[in-house]
Amino acid sequence: MTNREGNNVSVAVLSERIVFEKESNALREQLKCLITHGNQKIALDMKNVAHIDGSGLGTLVAAHVNARAQGVSLLLCRVGPNFQRVLELTKLARIFQVCNTDATAGHSEICVEPACPVCAIALI
Repeated sequence: MTNREGNNVSVAVLSERIVFEKESNALREQLKCLITHGNQKIALDMKNVAHIDGSGLGTLVAAHVNARAQGVSLLLCRVGPNFQRVLELTKLARIFQVCNTDATAGHSEICVEPACPVCAIALI
């Protein structure tokens, strides 16, 4: 996971796999740090995620619950069609704020910029 910050927003670009053991545990710890860091919004750029298992989904749900308890908004951005389908099948699309892939297709490296009606975040 790589991280960019600005204007109380942290953008985390996730890696290819979010699976049981190393990847999921590392992501869990990194998200805890981002949530407690004081940012009002955290955008998880899912563009590079090719594989996620139940442990990875659990990590995202736990991060969402933790963020909400701290008053932090957690966004899933640049979600591909396969992961969107997983979110819908598991009913997790109801709890996560997801950037529409069509609305973010023209964005450069990250989906969060003022032109995105979902994110409405200005990065410096």
